[in-house]
Amino acid sequence: MASIQATRLKKGMLIKVEQDLFRVLELQHVTPGNLRGFVRVKLRNIRTGSLSDQKLRSEDTLDRATLEEREMQFLYKDGEDFHFMDTGSYEQIHISNEVLGDSVNYIKPEMMIQVEFYGTEPVGIELPAAVDLKVLDTAPGIKGATASAQVKPATLETGIVVQVPPFVNPGDMIKVSTDTGEYLSRA
Repeated sequence: MASIQATRLKKGMLIKVEQDLFRVLELQHVTPGNLRGFVRVKLRNIRTGSLSDQKLRSEDTLDRATLEEREMQFLYKDGEDFHFMDTGSYEQIHISNEVLGDSVNYIKPEMMIQVEFYGTEPVGIELPAAVDLKVLDTAPGIKGATASAQVKPATLETGIVVQVPPFVNPGDMIKVSTDTGEYLSRA
């Protein structure tokens, strides 16, 4: 188990507290005027799904969970569960919508994804930096609109809505950042 200082925590990291695993959802480094700095962290318990807020001193150390990654193919969504298959052994696993969080907005069937395991338990997925998604619906582009700051909402094949430039039309493939959820370019 690797130790990590509270100030070095990052969003998405998995930490172990006693026997439970927690994913870091949000963190804020606070340095009040004449007092010692601290880190305010919002955590989700991987096993129970419960949320908790913790205030950690800057010098506190936590145990970072070591994960094994295996490349798997996303097969389908069944209710609240997402099903993945190991392409080598054909072993299938499912991960709940709750565990995946916002990642569900960027995965589509037959996509190859790195699935994170803690021991034998799947605890999340590692997304690529950007994914190509198809635009299902958006307002038509305005002819002659050349203002560079103009954007319009577009609904993509996974259901996520992103702001796109006026020249993007329904049926177009676009590249979307998985970190920020922003339009990057045409695919």
